Amino acid sequence: METNNNTTTKVFTPVEKVLYTGRTHTTGGRDGVSRSDDGKLDIQLTSPGFPGFGTNPEQLFAAGWSACFIGAMRLAAGQQHMKLPEGSYVDAEVDLGSNTNGFQLQARLKIHLPGLDTETAQLLVDAAHKTCPYSKMSRGNIDVNISLV
Repeated sequence: METNNNTTTKVFTPVEKVLYTGRTHTTGGRDGVSRSDDGKLDIQLTSPGFPGFGTNPEQLFAAGWSACFIGAMRLAAGQQHMKLPEGSYVDAEVDLGSNTNGFQLQARLKIHLPGLDTETAQLLVDAAHKTCPYSKMSRGNIDVNISLV
């Protein structure tokens, strides 16, 4: 971020080449339906904490981020000439809360990398957090806690 005259401006590098575009059509908001243009996603949405049969945006964000983070750790492991251990996982928790500015998200990623020493595991986690697009999107925008379990 750059600061100038008491204002903060986020500086980002624009996408030069689009690798994939996920497209959904959602109706009804948190109590609606969301479908992807390819038909692979077709889900009922339900507001968090209310009865219903659907999922909610916080669960979808947690699923997407944890899947992407595992991919980023796999990439980091490959760059270190090693494989991500079998049985590796990420438990993601995304909280919807509020404060004086309105609604806010916060997140926790709990990462399990069996068989790796703490130093090597932390190296992979740090590298993944730098390259994962979901981590980049959240950095500086929400409170994020990443821990090895």
